[in-house]
Amino acid sequence: MSISDGESTVALPPSKPTTLLAAMLLRPGAVVSTEFLQRAVWGETPPATAKATLHTYVMRLRRLFAKFGISNDAIETMPGGYRLPVSGDTLDLARFRELLRASERAEDPEDESRLLGEALALWEGPPISNVQSEVLHRDEVPALREEWLRAAERRFDVELSLGRCRQALPELRSVARAHPGHERFWERLIEALYRTGRQSDALAEYRTVKEYLSTELGVDPGPSLRKLEMTILRGESMGADAPAAPETARGPAPGAGPGPYDPGLALPADLPDFTGRERESAELLERLTADRGGPVLAVVSGPPGIGKTALAAHVAQRVRDAFPDGQYFVPVGPEDGEAAAPLPMADGDGERRTLVVLDDVRTVEQIQAALPTAKGSAALITSRMSLAGLAASRGAGVYRLGALAADESRALLTSVLGPRRVAAEPGPTDELADLCGHFPLALRIAATRLLLRPRHQIADDVQWLRDDPVGRLSVVGTPAMSLAQTFGTFLGGLSLPAIRACQTLGNSPRRLLSLDECAAALGLSLVDASAVLDQLIDASLLEGDAPGQYRMPALLRAFVRRDADVALSN
Repeated sequence: MSISDGESTVALPPSKPTTLLAAMLLRPGAVVSTEFLQRAVWGETPPATAKATLHTYVMRLRRLFAKFGISNDAIETMPGGYRLPVSGDTLDLARFRELLRASERAEDPEDESRLLGEALALWEGPPISNVQSEVLHRDEVPALREEWLRAAERRFDVELSLGRCRQALPELRSVARAHPGHERFWERLIEALYRTGRQSDALAEYRTVKEYLSTELGVDPGPSLRKLEMTILRGESMGADAPAAPETARGPAPGAGPGPYDPGLALPADLPDFTGRERESAELLERLTADRGGPVLAVVSGPPGIGKTALAAHVAQRVRDAFPDGQYFVPVGPEDGEAAAPLPMADGDGERRTLVVLDDVRTVEQIQAALPTAKGSAALITSRMSLAGLAASRGAGVYRLGALAADESRALLTSVLGPRRVAAEPGPTDELADLCGHFPLALRIAATRLLLRPRHQIADDVQWLRDDPVGRLSVVGTPAMSLAQTFGTFLGGLSLPAIRACQTLGNSPRRLLSLDECAAALGLSLVDASAVLDQLIDASLLEGDAPGQYRMPALLRAFVRRDADVALSN
């Protein structure tokens, strides 16, 4: 629980007055009886002085409210108890319920999904986590969790009904694992996998939830899950993931015959506020549209959150007219260490001018069969690895992305937050960009948090982020917008020796290390240390600033110093 006046926010410390306030806010606008408040604050056996002490706590809360410009009579004394009138402008819980009611009235599924997303974004972790009351956590919090579960279910239902299976997958996977006994989330995850052509992955998730239900609860999957399994085993249709809108994607040209890739794998739209990367964009545009004797390959590599996919989509949309026989987007993966989904075979020799974006590739072997071979075709590949083998064997151009320049970071924040908000606080804006390590994902998360809190100053969030930027840069209910989760998944997919080496170097007091210093820290010879460092550079964990000098990106270093032990335990 916290209180804010739009300029400053204070997290309320665990105390009996805080518990009293929580008890009233959990029943917004209602008269809350003195007896219930006593049990919430002191448990089932309140002291004889409880009623008088409650009145003292109310007086303290009124004085606290006054400091934040809240009326002294905000807490109303009523016969038999107290009442705290609130609205969606003053209480997140009230706003959450307003948005849910609005979503129920929405006639357009897009509006319904947007309203549900706004409602779920108000949740910032477990409710009343800083309130010490066994009664409230036992009797009130479960009902709140049920409200969240119902809203999350509805949002996933709407997203899948709109055909956005691929977009929903990361969040569905995270939510299903966070609520392993909630079968509805597993149903939607399995359905989304199946509808995007990942039958084996869908069946693997069914086996996962079946084992959990049997082992932990001693029950079998419910009828809906069992029916879903049979649908998949029989290969019955459930609809496919919807392609992007016609104005942002194009399949094979009319009369061109079948293309080499599924026409449903359409290019994603360019970000409306895409900024920066002008040099890389120009070089990629030139390479992809050059007149060459064979297919053109380009690899965009870099650490997670650096903006590889956004740049690929931006460039692909700009060159689409140069590939009239089709443009396609193929997400490769794998996710959570699974095998990648089977990729389509590329077309044979000829002069079909097609462009394919192969996103999040882990190894060259994954995509060998999907690389185009026709003259005039091209592949734009994103990867956290350097994929140097493609440069050596296929002449691919390699483009390594680093952090944005300071002016690019400011431009990105300006494009999201608006020029007035940034111009009003130039210093805090620059400090916010520094805390975000000038990583596009981190900058977008920080900007999104501020958009959801229009009364906050940028300086407020800067102060809040200073202690733990990696842990606090997240948008609740959206795992893809969580820096810690993104980095954790990335690091957890590496070998244990790589994680240990990364942890050792990240915990060094020096940010720029020489080869000798790295070797000493790792306890290796110069030759062996050089080989390990090359592997970390290949995996985008280190940057070679100059010959014999190594540096870890600031945000990754902060994560390693904070959470690498978690990755090791996984």
